[in-house]
Amino acid sequence: MFTIATLNKISKKGLARFPEGYQIIEDASAANGILVRSQDMKAMDFSSSLMAIARAGAGVNNIPLTRCADQGIVVFNTPGANANAVKELVLTALLMSARNINPAITWTRGLSNDVAKAVEAGKSQFAGSEIKGKTLGIIGIGAIGVQVANAATCLGMNVIGNDPFISVRTAHALSPAVELNDDLEAMLPLCDYVTIHIPFVDETKGMFDSKLLSLMKPTACLLNFSRAAIVKEEDLLDALSNDKLRLYITDFPNDAVVHHEKVMGIPHLGASTEESEENCAIMAVEEIMDYLENGNIHNSVNFPPVNLGPITDKPRLVVLHRSSTDALASVTQALADAGLRAVNLTNQYRDDYAVTATDLDGAVDPEALKAAMEHADILLVRIITPPAKQR
Repeated sequence: MFTIATLNKISKKGLARFPEGYQIIEDASAANGILVRSQDMKAMDFSSSLMAIARAGAGVNNIPLTRCADQGIVVFNTPGANANAVKELVLTALLMSARNINPAITWTRGLSNDVAKAVEAGKSQFAGSEIKGKTLGIIGIGAIGVQVANAATCLGMNVIGNDPFISVRTAHALSPAVELNDDLEAMLPLCDYVTIHIPFVDETKGMFDSKLLSLMKPTACLLNFSRAAIVKEEDLLDALSNDKLRLYITDFPNDAVVHHEKVMGIPHLGASTEESEENCAIMAVEEIMDYLENGNIHNSVNFPPVNLGPITDKPRLVVLHRSSTDALASVTQALADAGLRAVNLTNQYRDDYAVTATDLDGAVDPEALKAAMEHADILLVRIITPPAKQR
């Protein structure tokens, strides 16, 4: 029996994927897995029973990734599951900004007498422009960026993408009409619209500062559907107030920017569609199940990917450890001392953390094998025994 806690409302279609042998509980301290959306987990204490956290969404800045890794807790996210929803909202924002829809609706709602006549007399103040033929710069050509790029080309826009780490898979999915430019500073002056689709990490915090903002056209519109802190807000407000930027559209409004007349704040609706929430929940559930049952790791943000396929009739060993040769040597030595033959052994690492996994041919004493692998760099030892699963 595996226990799963939910910290936010999770789609019923996702939770329905859990088969017999899983129990949904309220007490996170007793859970083997946690499903979360936006709840802040940074101050939470994690029990020794917790093995996995799955974020039903892409951003994971609400989860203490390093602390989880150090405690042997695998953290997953669901890249691409909400990409279509965010893409559609970006396109909505583009069109609304081009045609001045937001201020026009606000003005119209304030009319009281002879509305039809007032509309005809006052509509010219909201005359906008068409997006066809305009240039859209996309920063970050990932799961969302590629969909925005392809859709914008279909609407007749000239699209320039900036992403020095674009994957081969994404590059193949990208429309040939999209131009790639690795020089962000050279790209910005060319764009009528710029939309941000990069992760929020230390390197991107405050990335859009006065220097980058000064390179944009004063008639340009900046869209932020990544995270608020990627844009340095004091520099942004200065650019808006001094007519160095026409408009800022953000899915993350806060006290600093929400009341500025040139800010269009959307209340974090990027992934807020029924379809997106279902897709994210289903992917998160399947990731947790595959790890708990088989030890496989897909879409983890703190450990490397590992896939040995479904567990067979052989016990499976999964060791989470730091990226050190001593830790790996400790694992292989323990197997040799126990007279166990490793079948399809794999060792994968990413940055400071690694996973060693293998099926075992021979009789296994789980407690003795765990004890033999005691090492400062070994974070967790799991032995999954079919048909029973145990930590």
